[in-house]
Amino acid sequence: MVIKATRKRDWFTYFSDNYRWSFITSIALMRTTVGASDPSEIFEVCRKIENSKGSDKSWTREWTKMGEKIRKLAMNEKRKKHFLSASSHFNRACHYFQMADRFAFPKNKISNITYKKSIDCFKQYTQLTDFPKIECVEIPFEGKKTLPAYFIHAQNTRKEKPPVVLSYTGFDGTKETSFVLGGLALARRGMSVVVPDTPGVGESIRFRKNFLRYDYEVAATAIIDWLEKRKDVNAKKVGIMASSLGGYYSPRSASMEKRIKACVAWGAIWDYHRIWKKRIDAAFKIQLPSPGNHLAWSFNVKTAEQGLDKLKDFKLDGVVQKMKCPFLIVHGEDDQQIPLSDAKKLYAASGSKDKTLKIFNGDNGGSQHCHMDYLAPVVPYMADWISEKLS
Repeated sequence: MVIKATRKRDWFTYFSDNYRWSFITSIALMRTTVGASDPSEIFEVCRKIENSKGSDKSWTREWTKMGEKIRKLAMNEKRKKHFLSASSHFNRACHYFQMADRFAFPKNKISNITYKKSIDCFKQYTQLTDFPKIECVEIPFEGKKTLPAYFIHAQNTRKEKPPVVLSYTGFDGTKETSFVLGGLALARRGMSVVVPDTPGVGESIRFRKNFLRYDYEVAATAIIDWLEKRKDVNAKKVGIMASSLGGYYSPRSASMEKRIKACVAWGAIWDYHRIWKKRIDAAFKIQLPSPGNHLAWSFNVKTAEQGLDKLKDFKLDGVVQKMKCPFLIVHGEDDQQIPLSDAKKLYAASGSKDKTLKIFNGDNGGSQHCHMDYLAPVVPYMADWISEKLS
């Protein structure tokens, strides 16, 4: 079911009658600013599927083809020992494979192969690039499990132990997207960055069986425990920045885990159960970033209704009142997934004495969900804010 992409504010929508496709395409376009995609490659795929009447199968097929094309290019350059060229191509191939997987359901052996290729490509990128310095790490989590993550070393600083930021994605994102859209900006400002696939996200759910859960502070606690054992970060100056459903993850974590000293909600969440009830009641004929069956998959249940039941505790009222650290909320004025009123409720309820609600209206930054219609002014604003609070 396709939903028109424009509501109040006009924005670039390649598929004007398909919100979901337009929104995810806009994310791909935002990646061009850091070399993680290319406009010509994006438009080549879009032209091939623009007459497919919203068929997710055509979306998956064409983005997979583009991923394979760029991966082959990367492997050829690596064989020639053109390592920087190869790293650039591997980076783009990773994100095209993840674009392909975005709407692929059920998540089966075929989609897992595609996803594993995306991870392999990104790890090749981390090994071959000259900037920044990156470690692929496994963070101990609840017994024998681990959280896969990237550790980005701080840039442009002489501090032996710089501050560190946890950079999360949201409901249906990946650590690779969080890495390029937010992580690099934080690292350039003298902070080390941990970019994990947290429970319910990316590799963590695909291959570690870490399913979505409401008590998200458990992930932050595990990561900070791990950071305290490192000698190259200041674990007493930890911040957290998270996008989309991360607007629940980060305030929840900062309210419950007192070692977090600054918090950014990149898109607010107030009552995620209510949001999904509205979506289910509308039979998913509503603005969604992913197919409706992503909800059941995230919780490892069979139906959306069972997933909705699992969301009953995904509410911040009664939680954010406990927050003490500085708190920044950024939200789009015309966010079609989460209403601006939820951002205002979150701001009013927060117990932090140092709190800011920054609303972007389309002229000063993107007005859509997580500002993916105009991201360039937003990420520096968030990165500068958290750098100042941790300095």
